[in-house]
Amino acid sequence: MTTLLLSQTNAEKHRTPDGHPERHQRIAAVQEALSGIAFEGLRREVAPSGDLSLAELVHHGDVLDTIRMARPAEGIGQIDGDTFISSMSLEAAGTALGGGLRALEAVVLGEANNAFVAARPPGHHAERRRSMGFCLVNTIAIMARQAQRLHGAERVAIVDFDVHHGNGTQDIFAHDPTVFYASSHQAPLFPGTGRREDTGAGNIVNVPLRAGSGGADMRDAYLEIILPALVDFSPDLILVSAGFDAERRDPLAQLEWEPGDFGWLTGKLMDIADRRCSNRIVSMLEGGYDLDGLAEGASAHVRTLLTGQAEWRPADQHGEQ
Repeated sequence: MTTLLLSQTNAEKHRTPDGHPERHQRIAAVQEALSGIAFEGLRREVAPSGDLSLAELVHHGDVLDTIRMARPAEGIGQIDGDTFISSMSLEAAGTALGGGLRALEAVVLGEANNAFVAARPPGHHAERRRSMGFCLVNTIAIMARQAQRLHGAERVAIVDFDVHHGNGTQDIFAHDPTVFYASSHQAPLFPGTGRREDTGAGNIVNVPLRAGSGGADMRDAYLEIILPALVDFSPDLILVSAGFDAERRDPLAQLEWEPGDFGWLTGKLMDIADRRCSNRIVSMLEGGYDLDGLAEGASAHVRTLLTGQAEWRPADQHGEQ
């Protein structure tokens, strides 16, 4: 098993106000966690810069125009109530996209079985016509389109386990049956979307989770609803919006996942990738705002990508086979 880690070296270029939860220290925490001896087997590359004009594959042209107009010559500008942009933010967004596209290329061409991209700003809240929710452009959506345009992937699946619903990804693909989007997320919670009834063109699966629920409810959601739908879709490639803010310590949500829950879920996605799409999984960091919870959740996720086995599986305690 070969796992590629794409690391962003200019995360601090995207500045947010003091106290903002989406801060550059998030990437440092993940990189430090993945530097230990357990991760010696990772193949490592620096995320290159990507062409942000590719955003027009999934966004209206006004989105990039709005971002550029909001970008200040110095200091920090604001796009909406919680989405900020600084003078060098587009450089960071460029390496987030470049890392995602390089990871996609490596996996599709067989250079790696799977890949994880540690980069910011996140992307899954950015809708067709607006940036929002800490997100400037929808990186994972661009990756899905590039997989179809350049790499012959006719059917792309996106699985989103961030604690917040990926309203942007759903908005972009809701009427496109060639892209499957599944999300588990706390509800009610920002952004207020992701109802079970929202099924798009039959390609959208939403499973809201109640505040205070933990790994057992998550496993039920995936085993009973999301994973069977993913198998039925039979993707050529699985992309993962990997947010680690469902972890119990996260300050912006109230789910009770343990780090090992991310390992369990990763293993289940790998099982399907093995059966349906030649192990092809590319994972992109989204949220996660407690630095310890983020680091431990990402470690469990990447360790499972690397070894094919979760170090600790909740199933051992709850009897799931």
